[in-house]
Order: sequence, then structure tokens, then C-alpha cells
Amino acid sequence: MLKEVKLPSALKLINRHRIITKHAVTRLSGVSCFFLLLIFLIPGGLQAQALIVDHQSVAAFDSIPTSFFDLVRTNYNFYYGHTSHGSQIVTGVNMLAGEDSMYNSPTFYEISDDLGHLGDISWVSPTRAYLDSHPECNVVMWSWCGGASDNTEAGINTYLNAMTAFEADYPDVTFVYMTGHLDGTGPSGNLYVRNNQIREYCINNDKVLFDFADIESYDPDGTWYPDEFDACDWCSDWCAIHDCPSCGSCAHSHCFNCYLKGKAFWTMMVVIEQPDLIPPAQTTDLH
Repeated sequence: MLKEVKLPSALKLINRHRIITKHAVTRLSGVSCFFLLLIFLIPGGLQAQALIVDHQSVAAFDSIPTSFFDLVRTNYNFYYGHTSHGSQIVTGVNMLAGEDSMYNSPTFYEISDDLGHLGDISWVSPTRAYLDSHPECNVVMWSWCGGASDNTEAGINTYLNAMTAFEADYPDVTFVYMTGHLDGTGPSGNLYVRNNQIREYCINNDKVLFDFADIESYDPDGTWYPDEFDACDWCSDWCAIHDCPSCGSCAHSHCFNCYLKGKAFWTMMVVIEQPDLIPPAQTTDLH
């Protein structure tokens, strides 16, 4: 870390809560300026923390200090495995860069592959090879295409175990977990179950999760679209009555969906870059 980032007081309004029952997955409401769901787990009286980046993380982007963006570009090199759906994050980051060079993208090494289906671990070997030959790389991200939708509990566990093994072997690298994109099957569908499996694991084991599906599920007013597809129909409705940025293409989706994911990416990096900005955990009402 090159220097300390001093955040404005508004940016320090981080929703947080204590998980007493480790299987509880819940959300907080009431903070409009900065929501980065930091879940404090207390096994045996010790405090650890998981970082869950979801739809409520997007609003924090506007409060990020300008000096922060250079810090990330200087301090981080990303290895990102994705196919078309995963490219939405990169598109969003580039959309922001098109608005202001202050938001220019950090260094991404992109590999055209994804997490596959049903316990596929073909992504493990190229990741390990890259890390071994590029010690400057300190963030690894892998996204799903459609492979979360048709997956099984065992298949998701294979993915989670592989990511955890990487963390043990490369302790100086941050590994970002992801949920799968929406597929229209809603809360009764298999995707919902598998995404919750990933969320619960990340919460219980203090991981960094980019909640791809959750970001797609809510408009900026907080309205939930449980049966939405990856195309983000609500984005079209929203942008019909609000000013929204355009882009050349947002794979499978609306440009606004990519834009929100770009903002969420930068918000995630706030806490990864300077975790000591997190205030002590406080108990608060759950909604």
C-alpha cells in the first residue's frame, strides 16, 4: 500500500451486522450513501470478515476519493477468466473510463474461458501457471457463463474447494468468488439455490464475493426483480425514464447492467486496497 486513503465520512457508513447463526444470510437496509455488505462472523469469540459486493455497493462509487483510482492501478494486477457474460464487468469499467480518464482501467490479463459446468476444474491449471510466472499478479477473478444454472451441490463445492486451495497456496493473492448470472428461473430455480450456496460459503469462510446475480436483480431504487433474465429488462424500463450511459455492446444484456457492475468493481477494490477503513462491527436491526 503506497499511502493511506482518507475517506469522507459518508463513505464510512458501511452497513454491518453480526452473524450469530452461521447459516443466516440476510441483508440490511437504510444506508443510501455507502453499502458494502461486510459480514462479521464470530466463531469462538474471534472476529473475521467476509466482503460481499452486491447491488447496494454500486452507490458507493460516487463517494470514492479521486486518489484511490491511481492507487488501484499502481498496486493491483488482475488475472480474469471470463467469456461473454463475465466481460460485462470489463465493459462497465471501460464505460466509466470513457466518461473520465480518472477511471481508466487497471491492468487486466484476460483469458477467454469460464468456470464451466458440473465441477469442471479446467480453469485451475492455467490460473496456477499464470500465477507462478507472474508474481506481480495479486487479484484473480473467474466468472460463470451458464454453468451455475445447471450445476449441482457437488459441482459448486468443487469450485469452492478449488478457490480455497488457491488461497492456501497463494496467500498474497486475493481470489474473488462470483455468483452466476440470472436466467429467469427465479427463487424456485436451481440457479437461486446454487448462488445461495456460493453466498453462504463466502459468508461462513470470510471470502470476497462479487455477487453478479444480485447486482442484476435490483434497480437503483432498490426494486427487486426476482424473475429477471441476464438481458436485464428492467434496465430498459429504467433507462426509458432516466439518463443512462450508452456503450457499443454489453454482452447478452443492457449497457446499464454493465455500467453498474463496473461501479461495483471499483467499490470492491476500496476495501481490498484499504481494509483498515472498516469501522468496528456494530449490531443493527435486520430487515
